[in-house]
Amino acid sequence: MNIEDLTPTERRLWEAFPKGESVDLSSGDAAYDDIGQADRWGHERVVRAEVLVALLVGAVEAEPGQVAAVRLAGARVTGSLNLGHADVSVPLALTSCSFDEAPHLYWASMNSVHLMRCRLPGLIASGTRVDGHLWLEGSRITGGLWLDGANITGILNMSGVQLSNPGGDALLADRLTVEANVYCDQGFTSNGEVRLPGARIGGQLILRGARLQNPSGPALYASRLDVAANVFCDGGFTAEGEVRLRGASVGGYLSFVGARLSAPGRTALNADDLTVETDIYCSDGFTATGAVSFSGARVTGQLSLRDARLRHDQGTALSLQRVQAEELLLRTAEPIQGTADLSYARINLLRDDAASWPERLQLDGLQYETLEPPLTARQRLDWLRRDTDGYAPQPYERLAQTYRSLGLDADGRSVLLAKARDRRKTQGLSRKIIGLMQDGLVGYGYRPFRAASWLIGLLAFGTIVFSLHKPDVLDDGQRPHFNPFFYTLDLILPIGTLGQEMAFAPKGVYQWIANFIVAAGLVLGLTVAAGVTRALSRE
Repeated sequence: MNIEDLTPTERRLWEAFPKGESVDLSSGDAAYDDIGQADRWGHERVVRAEVLVALLVGAVEAEPGQVAAVRLAGARVTGSLNLGHADVSVPLALTSCSFDEAPHLYWASMNSVHLMRCRLPGLIASGTRVDGHLWLEGSRITGGLWLDGANITGILNMSGVQLSNPGGDALLADRLTVEANVYCDQGFTSNGEVRLPGARIGGQLILRGARLQNPSGPALYASRLDVAANVFCDGGFTAEGEVRLRGASVGGYLSFVGARLSAPGRTALNADDLTVETDIYCSDGFTATGAVSFSGARVTGQLSLRDARLRHDQGTALSLQRVQAEELLLRTAEPIQGTADLSYARINLLRDDAASWPERLQLDGLQYETLEPPLTARQRLDWLRRDTDGYAPQPYERLAQTYRSLGLDADGRSVLLAKARDRRKTQGLSRKIIGLMQDGLVGYGYRPFRAASWLIGLLAFGTIVFSLHKPDVLDDGQRPHFNPFFYTLDLILPIGTLGQEMAFAPKGVYQWIANFIVAAGLVLGLTVAAGVTRALSRE
């Protein structure tokens, strides 16, 4: 480019470049300098994009001992800033500048790039490598920001950035690699889809206070995202549209504290198969309208839903199916509106609250070691019976085993008795009749001392009957004195003898009564013995 063709403004920039000096074209009037007023700026603030390209690709060399750089503020950039496949070794720093056309940096090799508080009708940086920071703080970008396949060795700062591409990709960052932190906070907004699938971030991903809007689809699509440290979607984070973190990996903790997600009738948060090395916090005011799913997620620490509000009336509001976590804190601010699916989850410590239980649960296959609080068997049975799939044996067995491990044997037996009774409701008529008899007599074996009561009643019955009708004597020569109480007791005892049964023999209907007492005594006696054995061994 011939220097004689430059405007006075462009000449200032040309001459400042070799020393890396800044050129500020601002007027000092804040209202006039606002980039929204760039169309009103005069020619004295206009710089052609081709001038910037010439400087960046080596048209002018740095002065000895100086670091050349393009540093420009308050300019209106006309034409196409096209650096596609270029090798740029000097920094680019534009502040409060307005672009007429979207810059093209695709597959370029750049030094640090600062486009701060700028207005751009798009930015195409697909496949770009930035050796340093990419700083877009406070910029307004319409038409889409493309960073797919880009590689940034430093920080990606999008704090306060306003992205707008309704119905399209506000941020296209598939397979983006950032070796340090990514900042999308301090007023970051997007109207359109924010895409980060397959992206790798070597530090933290900070979306604190961000506002994402894409009602017709995903507001944040970050499946298979890999973040080495923490992810912050808190501090007033809102998303109108789905948040997808399926298959993502987080090396620290994931915070949705106080976040508000909205995708009515759809999935508000899809974190299926997510891996988190420490904790997940969907707590302290976290609100989701739409389903929240952590199916298959693996959490080394705690998954907290303390004081959360979840609503998805027509389906599963919370899916924790196959989740693996050290601790699950399920004490929501109000009962979950919709079904909570905990089937086949594996939890070491389950902390919940009866006041926050949803009306509909799915618990088959749920494994847990400890309950806090354990609550009474009556309360926990109400919890089990909210299962929408009806009777299944495993939840009862798991609860009973947990009670026994806590030393609450009576509660464990109550749960197993309830299991037998609830199972009876699913059986045919004949089995129901037999089950009713077993329940009434011995509580299916889990109420063995009920059998003792029946034994006492049987003893009293026999004593009365044989007091009124003494049995015949078998041998007059060796006749003991007849005692109806001991005679009935002798019939009941399955082993040993008191000398009464062998000496007297009833006839007719009384013989049938005696045989009934013998049979009933055998069954009831064995039941009592089994119950005593179970109690002594603390089964």
